[in-house]
Amino acid sequence: MRAEVIAVGTELLIGQLLDTNSQWLGEQLTLQGLDINFHTTVGDNVGKISNAMRAALARSDFVIVCGGLGPTHDDLTRDAIAAVKNVRLVPDNEIEKLIGDLFAFRGLEMPPANLSQALVPEGCEAILMTRGTAPGLICPVGLKYLFALPGVPHEMKEMALRAVFPKISEVLDERGERAVIESFTIKTWGLSESKVAEMLSGVIAELEANHEATIALLASAVEGIRVRITAKSASSAEVQSVLGKYRQKVEEILGDSVFGFNSDTIESVVGRILAERSLTLGLAESLTGGMVSSRITSVPGASEYFKGCVVSYATEVKRSVIGVTAPLVVSELAASEMAHGVRERLGCDIGLSLTGVAGPESQEGVAPGVVHLAISGPGSSKASRELKLPGDRDRVRELAATSALDLLRKHLLQGA
Repeated sequence: MRAEVIAVGTELLIGQLLDTNSQWLGEQLTLQGLDINFHTTVGDNVGKISNAMRAALARSDFVIVCGGLGPTHDDLTRDAIAAVKNVRLVPDNEIEKLIGDLFAFRGLEMPPANLSQALVPEGCEAILMTRGTAPGLICPVGLKYLFALPGVPHEMKEMALRAVFPKISEVLDERGERAVIESFTIKTWGLSESKVAEMLSGVIAELEANHEATIALLASAVEGIRVRITAKSASSAEVQSVLGKYRQKVEEILGDSVFGFNSDTIESVVGRILAERSLTLGLAESLTGGMVSSRITSVPGASEYFKGCVVSYATEVKRSVIGVTAPLVVSELAASEMAHGVRERLGCDIGLSLTGVAGPESQEGVAPGVVHLAISGPGSSKASRELKLPGDRDRVRELAATSALDLLRKHLLQGA
């Protein structure tokens, strides 16, 4: 069975607000085993909203509308539903009392406009509110269902979990239409999207022929290319079997460019390896100015393996605090000395350093985007790498931070 989401609000269309509701609902509806084919955004116009509802109901079994349930003149979702169902709006006494009680509890006089929130299209069931003043609606339309939820995210989520998803689950069980849809995400770093597509062309062709699953490639500046495998079947066991088979194939093809899965981040993966091996880490950051340190410490339990960071942004700090002697502070030698120096000064097992030019101007004759990474470990354990990164200042810094963590990950996995 199919579901889709309609987000109501001119503020969404013109970019004043980000539509996080549709993203969350899409995830949750997929977990219900539903196919999601459309997300629609529509402005505050009753004709356009009702037309969007009619189009959605023609395509899908369940339609969730977010927003337009407030008390102002541009809150028109109730009117649009009444138009679609060709029914009247009638006052609900219980909701009127609830809204009045909310204002009385806050010591406020209720504006008459709030009574519009107690109007319910005939044939619809109100979802009583526990947060805010906007009730939701459950509206059968033939054999299909139209749900209306508030646009405020915390109100929407509470109401969806309490009333909408249980109703959808009930209908799926009654009609024997329940399916299981699950996804598995493989995260990579260091490969372009086109390169991943080329490497996985055989697997993609196989899936296009047998329809066992689908593969999507999702690009992210901070986390590289994600390969999402999605399968649908009657049981979770069957889905997991398919996902496991294609996960293995993708991992074998992509090799050590794979750094994690699902909710993993590269910093959580590096932290896990450090903790498992009882190793400590110190950082010397120049162009990234503490970005890598911030990402490392965003992982719970980082204090177990992270000693600290020296943000050696200025040349004199590189020399006086870390002990860099290299003539050029944007060079492989300088990065190696930074890694060794921070390891000694912080008393950690591994030192990781970054130096480079984020731009927009060149430095010491070095072009923007040139970055040097280095690792200093126990004994003679070390690694270094020169990068030439694309993009503006922010993008160069982000790419450098992730690349440094990935270099450390690979170094650790090689037994360093």
